[in-house]
Amino acid sequence: MFGMIKDWREQRILDNSEFTTADWRQAAKRIVILDRLNEDERSRLFELATLFLDEKSITGAQGFEITDKVRLSIALQACLPILNLGLEWYKGWSSIIIYPGSYKSQAKTVDEFGIVHEGQQHRSGEAWQRGPVILSWKDAKHSGERDGHNVVIHEFVHKLDMLNGRANGFPPMHPDMDPARWTEIMSRDFENFQKHRKSGLDRYGATNPAEFFAVLSEVFFETPQKLFDAYPDIYDIMVKFFQQTPL
Repeated sequence: MFGMIKDWREQRILDNSEFTTADWRQAAKRIVILDRLNEDERSRLFELATLFLDEKSITGAQGFEITDKVRLSIALQACLPILNLGLEWYKGWSSIIIYPGSYKSQAKTVDEFGIVHEGQQHRSGEAWQRGPVILSWKDAKHSGERDGHNVVIHEFVHKLDMLNGRANGFPPMHPDMDPARWTEIMSRDFENFQKHRKSGLDRYGATNPAEFFAVLSEVFFETPQKLFDAYPDIYDIMVKFFQQTPL
């Protein structure tokens, strides 16, 4: 019964959406990485993004105007990682804040001697546990260009990671996945990445396991061959986690 009510409610949202299929197709044309989707996947992404926009609020900071172009672009890219997972993977929070460009945020770092340093950093995005996702439109509007960088996917993958609590590179596993294998592969290859540069992989991923997972997720969706060439085992477990095969 609850499933029927949910389906009815979702269908009502889809039927009453202010955006048409033509609107979504036009927005998708500007996001090159969506070219690999077949017609069924594309239709499901449009529906998921429509439900996403109904559930989440997108607001501008520092006077930034949230246009339909911004909303459609953010929704499509945010929903790509959960295309075969479902919107429930973004449960527990509701707000997305968009700055016109990079913004300053308080940061706390610990040096090699264990001394804590506090200050401000310029950021292009961040995700808060059970709080908002924050993005720079200057960076987000260039996401999806198949260059290996995607701040939208990066921050929304942090949200998936946080479903287990603090982001640590270990999101909830599906029943058919082996958590021990995930930990073994990610730990081994994170250690390798800290020591060795890999073509097409942002060194920011060497910061900690959470950033490693988020950075490699960007590459998984943007330039999957780069990930497969560098870390084939990670590509394999990401195929199982995201339930997608971008190659």
